[in-house]
Amino acid sequence: QVQLVESGGGLVQAGGSLRLSCAASGRTFSINRYAMGWFRQAPGKEREFVARISWSGGNPTYADSVKGRFTISRDNAKNTGYLQMNNLKPEDTAVYYCAADQNPYYTGINYDYWGQGTQVTVSS
Repeated sequence: QVQLVESGGGLVQAGGSLRLSCAASGRTFSINRYAMGWFRQAPGKEREFVARISWSGGNPTYADSVKGRFTISRDNAKNTGYLQMNNLKPEDTAVYYCAADQNPYYTGINYDYWGQGTQVTVSS
């Protein structure tokens, strides 16, 4: 079984930055060959795609709403993924979830494993 644990959320003013981390663990688990993604869900809204990255760190893809402000990355040696969020806006307020998929180039929305989420709140 794979466990994903997000951290780094919090309260920040508009224009500020946060860096989310997603630590992966599990018995004999290595995230090296897993694609990773970030999603978010605001109150009363559907969960939406934010960003994804392939197993090697290539092919980063972003939602239009965060393009140019967010950067997804990963450190396979540390079994950890990251989401650097700059120039945050109030509309970025949501619970952010990381996800991992056994398909190293997965581009869908139904990832195999999900974290429990971390709250990001951006005040105006």
